[in-house]
Amino acid sequence: QVQLVESGGGLVQPGGSLRLSCAASGSIGRIYLMAWYRQPPGLQRELVARISSGGTKNYADSVRGRFTISRDNAKNTVYLQVNSLKPEDTAVYYCNYNGPGGESWGQGTQVTVSS
Repeated sequence: QVQLVESGGGLVQPGGSLRLSCAASGSIGRIYLMAWYRQPPGLQRELVARISSGGTKNYADSVRGRFTISRDNAKNTVYLQVNSLKPEDTAVYYCNYNGPGGESWGQGTQVTVSS
């Protein structure tokens, strides 16, 4: 069982940046996928970025070039650096684990982009 705790959200102006963190605990497998999803107000949850245990990264077209997913294996932490933020990036951002032990979700962290 993997538990995920997210942090780093906040209120920023358009063009601003944040670094979201997802700290994982529990029995993390050797082969897994870690991902960031987001859910804008009134809309469905969507995949933003993911990274495999082998280091392969994927991004949604809407964030490619602005967002960067990374990890620190020693700290069991996954990050999402979000740059050049736009109002349409406003959402609750969720961390996700999929691997041995099943699927886990974080509680979400709010990112609000507004003037």
